[in-house]
Amino acid sequence: MHSVRWQPPLLIRASIALHVVALLAVIAAPGQWRWALGAVLANHALLTLMGLWPRSHWLGPNWTRLPAAAAAQNKIALSIDDGPDPAVTPKVLDILDRYAARATFFCIGEKAGCYPELCREIVRRGHAVENHSQHHRHAFAFLGPAGLTREIQTAQTTLAAITGYMPVFFRAPAGLRNPFLDPVLARLGLRLVAWTRRGFDTRTPDATTVSRRLMRNLEAGAILLLHDGNCARSPSGVPIIVEVLPVLLEAAAAAGLRPVTLADALQPKNA
Repeated sequence: MHSVRWQPPLLIRASIALHVVALLAVIAAPGQWRWALGAVLANHALLTLMGLWPRSHWLGPNWTRLPAAAAAQNKIALSIDDGPDPAVTPKVLDILDRYAARATFFCIGEKAGCYPELCREIVRRGHAVENHSQHHRHAFAFLGPAGLTREIQTAQTTLAAITGYMPVFFRAPAGLRNPFLDPVLARLGLRLVAWTRRGFDTRTPDATTVSRRLMRNLEAGAILLLHDGNCARSPSGVPIIVEVLPVLLEAAAAAGLRPVTLADALQPKNA
């Protein structure tokens, strides 16, 4: 894990400048405090909106597609969140084996600690285990720098101890974040990953609908999001991901697309 120097994105630099200007304006002309306060509140609203938009790049680097070099080799990435789940993950692994597909599992540290052998099995079968926070807290996007560091670093330690591999990618719970996340990830040497398409398979108990969402305009470079943890189930009780994966993988094969891990997409020349 190698930290990198944090480079504030344009929106953050502009926000800092706005706060300084607002403060100076109030000092110079106290009667204008309402305008200064309004500008600062509008800025905070914009920052909040960008944090609530999982695919936004305004708060820092964010993978929503694979690098161009990987896309040029017809690669796509299957990303599978919220596991491991002992009732679902083994079935997912068997399906991936059947189609010789590779996937990236964004695992919750706490769950990984409960099922360490399942995490090791994910890696043994050629897939990647990456960081999805330690507890997947609903209030994750409201944490400050110390809280974010604690959640992410603890998951790094947990997952590395189990798999022997230090994660290099991070996905925020529900994709939600705040301006403090980017500098924390830079310090921990992690890349933020969102997605190109998601199936909403935690809420939609219909495999046909989920499959259609994921396969809409399916093309090289896409990052697709499914869940082995907290997944919805069909009326017959089958996890939606189990019904969707074969359909999705057959469509990808027919289109000449190759599912790889996110780490593989970083090294296209060696693939």
